[in-house]
Amino acid sequence: MKILAIGDIIGETGIKELKNKLYQLRQKEEIDFVIVNGENAAEGMGITEKNFNDIISQNVDVVTMGNHTWGKKEIFKFIDHPKLIRPANYPKGVVGKGYGIYTCKNKKIAVINLIGRVYINILTDNPFLIAKDIIKKIKEKVDIIIVDFHAEATGEKVTMGYYLDGSVTAIFGTHTHVQTADERILPKGTAYISDIGMTGPKNSALGMDVSVTIKRFETALPEKYKMATGECMLNGVIFDVDENTNKVKTITRINM
Repeated sequence: MKILAIGDIIGETGIKELKNKLYQLRQKEEIDFVIVNGENAAEGMGITEKNFNDIISQNVDVVTMGNHTWGKKEIFKFIDHPKLIRPANYPKGVVGKGYGIYTCKNKKIAVINLIGRVYINILTDNPFLIAKDIIKKIKEKVDIIIVDFHAEATGEKVTMGYYLDGSVTAIFGTHTHVQTADERILPKGTAYISDIGMTGPKNSALGMDVSVTIKRFETALPEKYKMATGECMLNGVIFDVDENTNKVKTITRINM
């Protein structure tokens, strides 16, 4: 079984790139299951109902979120959609769900979304302990567990990888919009990569117009971000899972 995770969709241009490339990628790589991080789909901050519907119309199985989950208030209208999950370590009682269980090729696949706490100015519960609690609850009910850890600090991500090694099938990082070259199988069999990158404008500062970001750094004055334009890229990773052992055989970065 091949599971594809696609890095942060940036704005309408990122959604367009997904529409242009996903079908081709699915056919070429024989992809069975698709996870997309959509927290930047609404021009860099949050997700609208239209954005969400455009993404899942491409046969996407799960949309994960992050620190911009609540960036567009209309998310409250569709937060309970089965294909949408938000970080599980938001405080107890917050609407939405932090993981979902899905069926593909007679396998039960759990996808867990977590958000980091290092350098992210959001009050959340401990992602390590929340992850442990969820895994304890679901491990006997599922065959495969995939984690999207939406975090800033590489050290926090790497530590989470080793913390969950052997307990989950794979863990991939999102949020930094820069694809890392550290994909590997950890000692106890969990596939890991610190960040899978982004899907959006290639010649940009993390998806934003470079001239604006330069001005912000030059002057230290507030300047409203705006989306970059031009050629786009699609970043992600493919986990090739052995259907007998439910462990990842290979992990392959995608940069289209």
